[in-house]
Amino acid sequence: MLWREALLIRFGSGAFCGMPLGLWLKVLRDNRFAIGRPYWGRAAAITVGSLPNSLISWWENLVYARKVSSTKVAPPLFILGIWRSGRTHLHNLLAQDDRFAFPNTYQVFYPQTFLTTEKLNSKLVEFFLPKMRPQDNVSMGIQEPQEDEFAFCSLTGRGFTMAWAFPRRAEHYDRYLTFREASAREVTEWKSALAWFIQKLSWKYGKPLVLKSPGHTCRIKLLLQLFPDAKFVHIHRNPYDVFQSTQHMVRKVMPWWALQVPDYTNLDDGTIRQYKEVYDVFFEERELIPEGRFHEISFEALEADQIGQVRSVYEALALPDFMAVEPALRRYVESLSGYRKNRFPELSASLRKRIAGEWRRCFEEWGYAPE
Repeated sequence: MLWREALLIRFGSGAFCGMPLGLWLKVLRDNRFAIGRPYWGRAAAITVGSLPNSLISWWENLVYARKVSSTKVAPPLFILGIWRSGRTHLHNLLAQDDRFAFPNTYQVFYPQTFLTTEKLNSKLVEFFLPKMRPQDNVSMGIQEPQEDEFAFCSLTGRGFTMAWAFPRRAEHYDRYLTFREASAREVTEWKSALAWFIQKLSWKYGKPLVLKSPGHTCRIKLLLQLFPDAKFVHIHRNPYDVFQSTQHMVRKVMPWWALQVPDYTNLDDGTIRQYKEVYDVFFEERELIPEGRFHEISFEALEADQIGQVRSVYEALALPDFMAVEPALRRYVESLSGYRKNRFPELSASLRKRIAGEWRRCFEEWGYAPE
């Protein structure tokens, strides 16, 4: 393990690094201050960082609130798909078009202060970041496109990813995946936080945004309430590959977030349940998207023909002229020639049978062989 990884696993603040003090204390109270002894260093680092976060967020609101609130948001493009389905790759491909903008790693971890601090602080933060994500060989640069889901940790103290930090209350945080079991107040708070974050990014860039989060896959109705003219592209992948890659991700990522000792005992059950929960809602809500504003691709097709599949997204969703971005896109694709995917052992026959049964509709919908 390199020194950066060792330091961040022991003392890194994870997605709490941009959290103000008041919100951090509320999160601690909600979890009865139950921080595992191995993670006291992380909790201390979050506490220390929350003090300047509070002051700077107050200042940022004072200076920018009026400008941001008057900003008109262009219809966003949301990338849908469960974790480990190829969303990041598609996000990175679409980000090659400078007619669009996207939230980067710094902005999603410091959503309350990035307008004030990014220029000065991002280089320091990047120095401590590993060059690759812990779960795969994808670049982890501070300016790389990142999913907006992480921003909710520091904006609301609520998000399904917070179960990685507080696994004892994973069932509580799971409600913030689909929001169907969340209270009306929690839904309103989430919608306000997302709208404000997107307005801040829109004020900064003045361009349409490309956004991704696994949670957005099962929040189509909420997203359309906020952005009626939004467009959506969904990417799916062989469910067996998603299952294996998801379990690998959880085991690799949780140590970077944990404030309680991780428990992997029911990882099979949790992986199967969350995937089914997401796609049960997705299949119900995708019909809400107006014609011409939804397109679907497979990860396998994207791997085989990256340029062609991105072109199909542009054509199906009536995005700007594809030819203008094609040269930059080809250069980016060429830069990935040495990339190697993770490899995993074969799943047991009994587990394959269970996955095929529980996720049957996904196998049938997208033409994947269940056996």
